[in-house]
Amino acid sequence: MHFVAAKKHFIAIKLFSCFGQAIIICLPIRWRGGGALIRIAICDDEKHMSDHIRAFVSDFFRKKNREIHLRTFLSGEELLGYDGQIDILFLDIQMKGMDGMETARKLRADKFQGFLIFITVLKEMVFRSFEVQAYDYLIKPVDEKQFEKTMERLCASMQNASEDSLLVQKGYEGRIIREDEIVFCEVIDRKIYLNLASGEVIDYYERIENLETKLNNHFFRCHRSYLINLKHLKGYKNGTAYMDNGGEVPVSRLRSKEFSGVVLQYMKNI
Repeated sequence: MHFVAAKKHFIAIKLFSCFGQAIIICLPIRWRGGGALIRIAICDDEKHMSDHIRAFVSDFFRKKNREIHLRTFLSGEELLGYDGQIDILFLDIQMKGMDGMETARKLRADKFQGFLIFITVLKEMVFRSFEVQAYDYLIKPVDEKQFEKTMERLCASMQNASEDSLLVQKGYEGRIIREDEIVFCEVIDRKIYLNLASGEVIDYYERIENLETKLNNHFFRCHRSYLINLKHLKGYKNGTAYMDNGGEVPVSRLRSKEFSGVVLQYMKNI
């Protein structure tokens, strides 16, 4: 399966549209109210518990004036077969068939980076949650105060996140991408292609000059048609930058001297 990266500790930035065309916004992440759709999933083999959490989720985000999309799954196998984006996942640990812990391991192995909140009847299971980077856990039976306390903490984590992100909007659909996930950017015929560490390529209309001003200082314009993320640079030889995803990016002769200096400075700072 493939999960769109929904970064741990980030929040959707307020969407802006421009005559229906795709635009991209690069801002330090802060929760300002309103904003892009948050995709939430609940996986529990007990329907009554799933409905219980669903009601809490709907009520919480309604009060926050946030638009959400909710999906429910009755098993880990069903969840693993889902190919859409999940930003927040409520996952029962004790399930028939594949349990929640094994499901979480498989999700993380498949690059799922959303917020993971376990639902369990056993507090002892919580100590195993660190290996799959669970954000928090809820003890059954889940009461509303317990739920809201966890969700308020999650929202605070989102607000205090300091990482930069890009928001690509196409029509009414918004997609948030961590800058760390971008290996390099290429422009072809007025279209930007973001090559991600996951192997995915995202395209949208944008001027590379505009994109360059929005990205952090880990990115370098090595060619008129390319921006590379120095965090993903593996090597450089004979005018070619070799990236850690196997990509090869040309470095123009006019920028090769500056590129060498930037790389050396970057290495000193890491």
